[in-house]
Amino acid sequence: MQQNDSDEPAGHWSQDGDGWQGGYHGSGFGGQDDAPGWALPAPPPRRPRRGGRALVYIAVAGLAAGIGAGITVAVDRDDGGPAAGISARQGSAPHGKAAGAGAVAGLNQAAVQGRVDPGLVDITATLRLNDETAEGTGMIVSRSGLVLTNNHVIDGATGVRVALADSGAPRDYPARVVGYDSSGDIALLQLQGASGLTAVRFGDSSRVRLGTPVLALGNAQGRGGVTSAAGVINALDRSIKASDEGSGTTEDLRGMLQTDAEIQQGDSGGALADNAGKVIGMITAANGGGPGQLGGTLGFAIPSDTALRIVGQIEAGRASSTVYIGLPGFLGVDVAQSDSPDPRQQAADERQSGNGNGSFAGGRNGGACLTDGQQPAVPASIAPAGTGALIIGVLCGTAASSRGLAPGDVITSVNGQAVTTPGSLTAITARHHPGDVVTIAWEGTDGTRHAASITLGDGPAR
Repeated sequence: MQQNDSDEPAGHWSQDGDGWQGGYHGSGFGGQDDAPGWALPAPPPRRPRRGGRALVYIAVAGLAAGIGAGITVAVDRDDGGPAAGISARQGSAPHGKAAGAGAVAGLNQAAVQGRVDPGLVDITATLRLNDETAEGTGMIVSRSGLVLTNNHVIDGATGVRVALADSGAPRDYPARVVGYDSSGDIALLQLQGASGLTAVRFGDSSRVRLGTPVLALGNAQGRGGVTSAAGVINALDRSIKASDEGSGTTEDLRGMLQTDAEIQQGDSGGALADNAGKVIGMITAANGGGPGQLGGTLGFAIPSDTALRIVGQIEAGRASSTVYIGLPGFLGVDVAQSDSPDPRQQAADERQSGNGNGSFAGGRNGGACLTDGQQPAVPASIAPAGTGALIIGVLCGTAASSRGLAPGDVITSVNGQAVTTPGSLTAITARHHPGDVVTIAWEGTDGTRHAASITLGDGPAR
C-alpha cells in the first residue's frame, strides 16, 4: 500500500446543507468561502491516437487515448429502446460560439468561470513508449497539489506534467500518480513541490435536477488555459459505453450526468459547475459533429459525489478490486491482443486486427529489442506451447529484455500460477508494483522451457 505523503492526513468526507464541505476534517481541506482547500476537476483525453497497442506491463494492459473528447459513447435509453450510438468528436471549433455569457437562463457565466478557473490545471501526459503526448484537464482538490482527473487522461503515461490554467506567469509541476480507478475512469495526481494552491469547490451532485444550468470548463483541444461552454443538465443517472478510438477498448460508466453544453477534446477531467461556482461533475465523455463543427450535443460527467468518494479511498491508500494505489510494475513485453488460449491463434488475431503489422521483426534471431514508439510485427516463429501469452515485442531496457525474453516466446506462468491467455497475464500480475520480484516461466521458440526471477520496473500509468 502506498503511504500518504501529502501534508493532509487521511480522513473522511462530510456533507452539509451547502454541498461537499471541508472534506478531510482537521486536515486543511477547508470548505468555507474564507478558508483554503475544497473550493471553487474523455471523450476528453484519450490522447493523440496511439495505434491501439496493448502493452502488457506485468500489471496492466495499456489503453489508447487521444486528445480530449475522443471517445465514442452508446447511451442506455430510459425508454427501454436500443442504445443510441454516438460518434467520437473530431471538431476543432472553440467553446462558446453557440452559448455565450447569459445564453442559459439563470447562469452567470462570467462569475462561475471566475470562481472555478483558479482550481483548474492543464495536464500533459508523455507516452514515451509510443512516442506521443496527450493533453487533458484536471481539478485541484487540495492546497498541497492533489489533482483529480480522468484515468484515461494519464493512461499509458510514463511522465505527467501539470500547469496551472489560470496563472499570469506559467507555473508548471511534475506530477506523481497517487492512484486510479480505471473502471470508474478516475485518477488522483500529486503535484511535486506544490503548496498554497487554490482548490475547486464541490457541490452536492445528489441534489442536481433536470434543467440545472451548468458551465463546462476545460482545456479545449489541448490549447492550454480554460474555455467554457454553457448548458443545462438534460438527463440524470445515465449509463454509457465509452470506447477509445485507438484501441477499441470500451468502458461501462454508470450514474453519469448528461448535459447539452458543448464538450470538446481536451476537456477530459474538467469541471461541470453550477451557478454557485461549485463543481457538480467531472467532464468525461461526449458525442460530437464532424471537423469544423461545434461541440457535441450530448456531454457526460461523473458526479462529484462519486469522484470524491474514490478520491478519499485513493488518498487514504486503500486498494481494492477496482482502486489501484501507485503505479504498476513493468515487465516490458508487448503481447497479442486476443482472448484465445492458443498462441498461434493469438498471432492470427493480432495480424487480423492490424496491430501486429509493424516493420520491426525482432526476436532471438532477429536481433534488437523495441525502442520507444517502434511497432513490432507478429513473429514468424512461435513457441510450441499450447497455452499462454504470446510475446509480440520486448522493450529495450526493461526487466524482460534483461532476462532474455524475445518475440515468439510464450509466457506460461507467473509465480507458479498458469497464464492461459494474454488477458490472464494482466489479471494475474495486476496486484504487483515496481520493485516486486516475480518468477516468470516461459517457453522459447525452440521449445526450451525457462524460468527466472524478475524485479519489476516502473510501469506506465494505467
